[in-house]
Amino acid sequence: MDKVTCIAFLLFHSAKSQDIREKAIQLLNGDVSLRDLKRIVAVQPHLVLAESLLKKNKLDKNEVQKFAEEFMLIEV
Repeated sequence: MDKVTCIAFLLFHSAKSQDIREKAIQLLNGDVSLRDLKRIVAVQPHLVLAESLLKKNKLDKNEVQKFAEEFMLIEV
């Protein structure tokens, strides 16, 4: 799994706010970048947490894959 997908997964599952979860899905689908999210004050603490968990390698790759399959939009 790539870094952005893992961060989107961690961001989605660590946030209780629906707005943060929507941002995680937008990140997964490429509608918003990590750089853009880092500029949003409300998202910054969640991003710091997600990036630190990613560095500690505290995630299940199967769960990340299920998240990506569920929320990734594929345009044909």
